Amino acid sequence: MTTETHRQIANDIWSICNLLRGPYKRNEYRKVILPLTVLRRFDGLLGPTKAKALETFNQYKSKPESIVRSVMQGATGYPFYNLSKLEFRPSQKGINSLLDDPGHLAQNLNSYINAFSPNVRAIMERFGFDQQISRMAEKNLLFKVVQTFATFDLSFPNLAADQAAMQMGYVFEELIRIGAEQSNEEAGEHFTPREVIKLMVNLLLSPEQDLRRSHVVKTIYDPACGTGGMLSVAEKYIRDLNSDAKPLLYGQDWNDEAWAVCRSDMLIKGEDADNIARGDTFTKDAHARDEQGQKRRFDYMLANPPFGVEWKQQQRYIEDEAAKLGYQGRFGAGTPRINDGALLFLQHMIDKMRTPQEGGSRIGIVFNGSPLFTGDAGGGESEIRRWIIENDWLEAIVALPEQLFYNTGISTYIWVLTNRKEAHRKGKVQLIDARNYWVPMEKSLGNKRRRIGDPGDKPKDPNHIADITALHGQFTGGSTRWVLFDKDSKVTELRATAPTAPAPDGQTWKSLVVSMVFDNDDFGYNKITIERPLRLNFQATPKRIAQLEDESAFRNLATSAKKDEAARLADIQAGEARQQQIRNLLIEYAKQHPDLIKDRKAFLERLKPIDRALDVRLTAPELKAVVNAIGERDETAEICRNRDGEADSDAELRDTENVPLKESVQAYFEREVLPHVPDAWIDHSKTKLGYEIPLNRHFYRYEPPRELALIEGEIKDLEADIVRLLGEVTA
Repeated sequence: MTTETHRQIANDIWSICNLLRGPYKRNEYRKVILPLTVLRRFDGLLGPTKAKALETFNQYKSKPESIVRSVMQGATGYPFYNLSKLEFRPSQKGINSLLDDPGHLAQNLNSYINAFSPNVRAIMERFGFDQQISRMAEKNLLFKVVQTFATFDLSFPNLAADQAAMQMGYVFEELIRIGAEQSNEEAGEHFTPREVIKLMVNLLLSPEQDLRRSHVVKTIYDPACGTGGMLSVAEKYIRDLNSDAKPLLYGQDWNDEAWAVCRSDMLIKGEDADNIARGDTFTKDAHARDEQGQKRRFDYMLANPPFGVEWKQQQRYIEDEAAKLGYQGRFGAGTPRINDGALLFLQHMIDKMRTPQEGGSRIGIVFNGSPLFTGDAGGGESEIRRWIIENDWLEAIVALPEQLFYNTGISTYIWVLTNRKEAHRKGKVQLIDARNYWVPMEKSLGNKRRRIGDPGDKPKDPNHIADITALHGQFTGGSTRWVLFDKDSKVTELRATAPTAPAPDGQTWKSLVVSMVFDNDDFGYNKITIERPLRLNFQATPKRIAQLEDESAFRNLATSAKKDEAARLADIQAGEARQQQIRNLLIEYAKQHPDLIKDRKAFLERLKPIDRALDVRLTAPELKAVVNAIGERDETAEICRNRDGEADSDAELRDTENVPLKESVQAYFEREVLPHVPDAWIDHSKTKLGYEIPLNRHFYRYEPPRELALIEGEIKDLEADIVRLLGEVTA
């Protein structure tokens, strides 16, 4: 069965949506089509053993549930069964069809579903299909929809069992894709565009040498599996490479409908659907341990976690694990800011890597731009990047085109990580700029207006996936591609070799670097704090004395937290008297020393005898408030020093600099700072180590602005066009 045949069957099934128009919106069709496809497929598989299954159940129904399940699966030959005498197939001799009693179809269909084994019933419950049955029955749609579905034989009787399972898997995945695309605004939460998944899988698996080994077993895991697209594409890649391979798929998702779709897909293809768990990956990790109680690890892991989703609900659990387990748990390196938990998924996946001695693991994950650079040195995100890069796990990052996803048009990136780098990649990170690898969609789907070229999907497409994968495999810094841009800076062509003909009018060829290789240390930096001395002048003018009211230590003198009203008022009255004492002190100071003084030490020496004479006896907080109010910054004043003669720093002049890790901090300071501010110094106690990956900065290419004469000419042409159009209107 060809790809076109899969699509034709899927399109024929989806055409049933014509019956749903009106009562159902486009983004709701999948709620009917996917569950009914699952039921029709299972019914077709169970039909030949229906009589044997019912006989077996009657024989063992008094036994424990585990025994009943085992013998029933033996009777049907599948990991599910149905105990209803009714069947989905069209009416004919010897078949008790659901369609034989139209008046009770809704009741009988619900009864038929409830007669399935627990694993299928759980799927239908999460689909919420009972609500759709009631809805279709109320709108008089149910009989016609079920009748039309019954005409499809999804058991593929002319194919061997394994081939039929594979073909049905392709059909169901196509239905998932159509449903996700038609839901547009919701799709991005649970569905990743197939070309993005295919590129991820190629980057992850193309370097692997042992996938062709006879009957090789590989485990693949997605902690945010959604409808299971990444697992399915990874499985197909391995099976296409080696038909004897045995990929084992594992996943988890907390969205009920996405989980139901993914689990259905696994059952339909004959995979172990029990490996697809429902629930919160962070707080209820369903794959923490294997059957022997050992920590579960995987060969390959892929994920497209939600972008910019806060993790406040899981905050207590995650922070508790980080505090108690440290690096023995998942989050020892740190936690990101509360409004974006994407990096938590990566930490979770890293925790499940096999050790290098066990063969290691490879990880592919889709992020937005935030994990590349968000977070200051010493902060959660920076510490996570530091942990990853210093352990030499980051292999490559690929920048993808914008407008690839259904629910967002922002820039996205594929991170590839492994703990078993090839020898020539050790200590290195490859950055690939694939932002120009796109073709326009024939029709926009939500925010998705572009796709990565894939001849396997559209034969006329350029093979972008193969070229990006080749760039990754070549691992060469400075690799270039020639890109043809139109007058609106849209990509019209991309090629590896230089063009032999000039660009068409209005278009421009540009040679762009698309691959760079860096040392791990290139992404690290020391964030140093540059201090400058505090310089103040002092003069007790009325305006400066009034500024005392802005000092919290002064204001708080006339406040009270006492609950007893009389005591509270007494405190306030005493405080106001104290405030007036301080004002009087400064007024007296002004009388004796009306001049401006540019030395804090001299000011304090003048103030002290007046303070003693008036018996004010300023406390340390009060004296600080006076200095803050009376003093003003003055670059010509003397440096303020502490008791040890060391210069006090001026917080308002404090600055920071990021010094590349490979560069001497002192050399940088002497070259970049001291020539401009000779009195500055570094506060080494505040130096922090940080990591960021400024991918866009590395690939930025300066282009000088166009000549003014050219711009002026275009403006004059536009003005002429406007005058001409106005003339036509007013003629």
